[in-house]
Amino acid sequence: MAITMTMPSGGVRTGAGGSERRDEEIIGEVLRGNTALFELLMRRHNERVYRTARAILRDEQEAEDVMQQAYVNAFTHLRQFNGQAQFSTWLTRITVNESLARLRRRSRLRALDDQTDSDAAPLARDNPEHEAFTGELRVLLERAIGRLPLGLRTVFVLREVEGLSTAETAASLGLSADAVKTRLLRSRHALRRMLRERIGATATGAFRFERPRCDRVVTRVLGTVRPDQI
Repeated sequence: MAITMTMPSGGVRTGAGGSERRDEEIIGEVLRGNTALFELLMRRHNERVYRTARAILRDEQEAEDVMQQAYVNAFTHLRQFNGQAQFSTWLTRITVNESLARLRRRSRLRALDDQTDSDAAPLARDNPEHEAFTGELRVLLERAIGRLPLGLRTVFVLREVEGLSTAETAASLGLSADAVKTRLLRSRHALRRMLRERIGATATGAFRFERPRCDRVVTRVLGTVRPDQI
């Protein structure tokens, strides 16, 4: 019989001392047995994890599935986190690996720089949650980002949408800093052609991870992992 983590009523709140605590402090408590605090880590990093998976897979539902598996992987291998990189970078790398594995299983992964703009993804399926926070320009931006080749698209989302540094992006994707800079420049040029300078004001609003989706992923993960898996 699976043993799920004991949760306080209403879940773990990120406030009241939660939001100020460093990831490493929370991880230490999780490893010492307070596994319910893993929810704090998920809620803190959900948007980055989602944006990373969404950038690679170009499908909202698959991105959620990958998020769940990435968190399970992180939980079960939490003792392997040695603090040499930030936890967010370590978690992003796990997400990238799981997303690419999903692509391979779909037999759609090709060499990163061999993909062309003709390999465009269809628009995400309409749903009220998506329509509630996207405007016409944001939809146009998401379409344009989705049409970038995989290598350019992932770098652009991590650097310009998620706001990672060149070093963090390189560490997350297993690239050199020079490769990140080159791909970012190429992605900007490609998007500029499509959007004619309109991208700058809206990039940070693309692929938002709203509260209902956040709660859904957290609930799924907490129902899957067990304290004895660490």
